[in-house]
Amino acid sequence: MRPLSQNTSSPPRLETVYLATPTGSPAAIALLLQPAVILTGAQATETALKQIPAPRILHIATHGFFLEDVATRAIQTSVNGDGIATHPLLRSGLALAGFNPRESGSDDGVLTALEAGGLNLQGTQLVVLSACETGVGDVVTGEGVYGLRRAFTLAGTESQVTSLWQVDDLATKDLMVDYYQRLLNREGRSEALRQVQLAWIQSREEWQHPYYWAAFVFSGQWQPLDPF
Repeated sequence: MRPLSQNTSSPPRLETVYLATPTGSPAAIALLLQPAVILTGAQATETALKQIPAPRILHIATHGFFLEDVATRAIQTSVNGDGIATHPLLRSGLALAGFNPRESGSDDGVLTALEAGGLNLQGTQLVVLSACETGVGDVVTGEGVYGLRRAFTLAGTESQVTSLWQVDDLATKDLMVDYYQRLLNREGRSEALRQVQLAWIQSREEWQHPYYWAAFVFSGQWQPLDPF
């Protein structure tokens, strides 16, 4: 594991950053993608995420949220202070370390989609948001879906894998391991996910039901990743 560089003038190109708020071992996924920066538990802060210098792969395994009814539900964010989140990109986001006490490094632990859109991820080839409901957002007539997927596109990422409903942690870990193994074998980013899902239907009896694999959707540049 390598620390993040403190040289902000010309940060090095990172291959992989794995960020997860659960404290469980990320070895099954992160060790496939060495060299990698691994930030888990209390290290997985909003401030740390904002300081990451555009890795090739950014994998975030933390809780996502989407607020549908702004008339009755509000979230205090670092963007609007204490009001109801009326902007569609303020109503979805990621809960990072320090979310409950609103202390996450120098931030509040709530990375809204609006804030995610301001990250500098130019050159990042793939963002995987493997938590629950990270692909959900507001549908705006003439504009499409406002949410994390749009936000990370605005931030400069080439492609994203997100989820549409609450996912099973164990199944998700296995699915992501299979997905990254295919990416390392130079399969296309979209086709690799499709082939994993087809393989699970055919040969993974315990994970055959669509609940375990169909939540994950791909968008963006479909071609293989650049060679590691």
